[in-house]
Amino acid sequence: MAGQDRRQHIRTAMNAKVKVVHPELGEYLFATRDISDGGVFIVVEEQAFEAAIGDHVTVQVQGLPIPAPVLSMEIVRRTADGYGLQFE
Repeated sequence: MAGQDRRQHIRTAMNAKVKVVHPELGEYLFATRDISDGGVFIVVEEQAFEAAIGDHVTVQVQGLPIPAPVLSMEIVRRTADGYGLQFE
């Protein structure tokens, strides 16, 4: 792999609403930017969400005709506009 790109999985652009529940910070609704076999990127814009790398959260896609599964994820990356979450 060249440069700083350490991706193991191909990203696919995906704009969906997800509910993210952090055990200490509470429940939030975010948009996704992309998804892969390894995880998802959530866009955090103006909301005050100050999670740390290594924190564990649950994530559930919203707006589907039936309730989506609740997935356990770990925060593995933080950028200026959001967080990278890895499936556990």
